[in-house]
Amino acid sequence: MTKKMNVESFNLDHTKVKAPYIRLAGQVDGTHGDKIYKYDLRFCQPNKEHMEMPSLHSLEHMMAEFVRNHHDEVVDLGPMGCQTGFYFSVLNDSDLDHIGQVIEATLQDVLTATEVPACNEVQCGYAASHSLEGAKVEAQKMLDKRAEWKNVF
Repeated sequence: MTKKMNVESFNLDHTKVKAPYIRLAGQVDGTHGDKIYKYDLRFCQPNKEHMEMPSLHSLEHMMAEFVRNHHDEVVDLGPMGCQTGFYFSVLNDSDLDHIGQVIEATLQDVLTATEVPACNEVQCGYAASHSLEGAKVEAQKMLDKRAEWKNVF
């Protein structure tokens, strides 16, 4: 038996999941009644494929910016170090169908974008590492499998 870890994703059997998917990965109850829901937005099959850093980096910038146009209570959107997806956290929204609609609309925005937001040395810590076209390819691959997003295993 594997020891239970403090990090939720470390307890997930990455050999059993089937990307792409969106899964509720955790919930934190605030002291004033708010709930933060963390979603695993998995674009690539773990240990089989990954996004290249310039594409992932640009997709992160675009999704982090654009998702706030589709959801009023975004806490954060950030990339996974394994380069297979993102974590997306929101307040008070455990509706997986709604989150799917939000992510779909956000990825559609990526496809029509003409530049990567904040892609400069003032607003980004590694402005040289971006790919608008690569981000669009990753967004399209995720959208192409939209019907599978609820099938985690």
